[in-house]
Amino acid sequence: MSLILAIDQGTTSTRAIAFEVAPQAAPSAVGEEKGDLRPVAVSQIELAQHFPKSGWVEHDAAEIWAATLQTCREVVRKAGGVARFNAIGITNQRETAVIWDAATGEPLHRAIVWQDRRTADVTARLTALGHEPRVQSATGLILDPYFSATKFAWLLDAVPGSRERAAKGEVKLGTIDAWLIWKLTGGRVHATDATNASRTSLMELKTVEWRDDLCALFDIPREALPGIVPCAGVIGESDPALFGQPLPIAGSAGDQQAALVGHGALQAGDAKITYGTGAFLVANVGAEPVASTRRLLGTLGYQAGGQTAYALEGSIFSAGSAIQWLRDGVGLISESRQSEAMAQTLRDNGGVYMVPGFTGLGAPWWEPEARGTIVGLTRDSGPAHFVRAALEALAYQTRDLLDALAADGAPPLKTLKVDGGVTANSFAMQFVADICEVEVERPAFQEMTALGAARLAALGVGLLPDLEARPAEAPACWKPRMKAHERERLLSGWRRAVKAAIIAASDRA
Repeated sequence: MSLILAIDQGTTSTRAIAFEVAPQAAPSAVGEEKGDLRPVAVSQIELAQHFPKSGWVEHDAAEIWAATLQTCREVVRKAGGVARFNAIGITNQRETAVIWDAATGEPLHRAIVWQDRRTADVTARLTALGHEPRVQSATGLILDPYFSATKFAWLLDAVPGSRERAAKGEVKLGTIDAWLIWKLTGGRVHATDATNASRTSLMELKTVEWRDDLCALFDIPREALPGIVPCAGVIGESDPALFGQPLPIAGSAGDQQAALVGHGALQAGDAKITYGTGAFLVANVGAEPVASTRRLLGTLGYQAGGQTAYALEGSIFSAGSAIQWLRDGVGLISESRQSEAMAQTLRDNGGVYMVPGFTGLGAPWWEPEARGTIVGLTRDSGPAHFVRAALEALAYQTRDLLDALAADGAPPLKTLKVDGGVTANSFAMQFVADICEVEVERPAFQEMTALGAARLAALGVGLLPDLEARPAEAPACWKPRMKAHERERLLSGWRRAVKAAIIAASDRA
């Protein structure tokens, strides 16, 4: 049995999953395709969230590494020992920035999480100076604190002496994938895969290389940055002391791109959305980057097997986190799964809309100063209206992204592939199908990010011939059934709610 150790380091937890690579990943005698990868063991540890100031979000990079090592060791034990494993694949929360000491391998500051907005003033200043067209033309990204470059610069300024040391190679910068690769290899390899590099605002999409002028614009010493490598292929070997013998690290991709691979959305026109802490629509646009006119992001879909696929992406900053807020912040539910039954107690939303801008609004609005807004409350409004409004907001935000994608010239989607924890909520998925006027398809196996990382690693060591997905089970599907006039009425209410949130943001500014 050939096994892949997939590391899925996310915003709220760290997981390791062992996947068996099926020897019969080809059509059977009766013409049905068998699954190519099968999970056989899993371990997961929740990750502490730190909020030192309003709009600031941090993680402890040392805690991330400790959890990664613990979950990997547990999975190796459960799966029968390290000798059964052929490779490691990594997928990670993107844009989160880490700074560490090259000699000790210890972080010099808490990691700044992708949700963090502390550098909003920096990106606003750069935008006012007219730099956004140049940055967007080269990287596909707009100027926003979401991306890693301004986070790197902030960390260099916050840690005394780090700029000088970084220029001499004594301090390293990287996203979570680079941090894990460094730790796994015992500090022998400082590398990041092309998808994570494409989220920094420092890499040119066309050439897949760091740009010196962008490093200068954001004041980042190039000596501190990792080398850029493809998503599939051996990057390095793990330190033998970690698991008992070295394992090749042969696959790496940011979580949303890994999910694209996991779904098998490999052709231009394929698209998926992952509903996790945030929600991320990624649409494959083929072998050439596409410039968005509707403030979607140009990004790299994957680089593997000598092929490079580009994508357009829309990012929703708060999706599952809105449900977490209902549970942990205000105590309206005790478990996230209660939200479905609670929403269904209502005939409709009662005119209540939630704009979950807890850490700003992403595409297509890009309003970093927006905050969570609830409109339409009456004396009849109760806890169920808050819950339903949070679930409905997933669909409205998805519709905004699909409309922007269509305006950029993408063909209408026949099917929207979905994954993530929120997709277990059938009410929410039916509402997405209704509002977006598209069939929604959820795979039977939900861990698309880990599956994508495992598939890339299996390709990287020659255990799979290609990245094509061969699922063992049929997906669940939801078809649109809402009448057009009802859909438009609801969308009109949503647009008014978003406008109110943006006006409130401008008043604060």
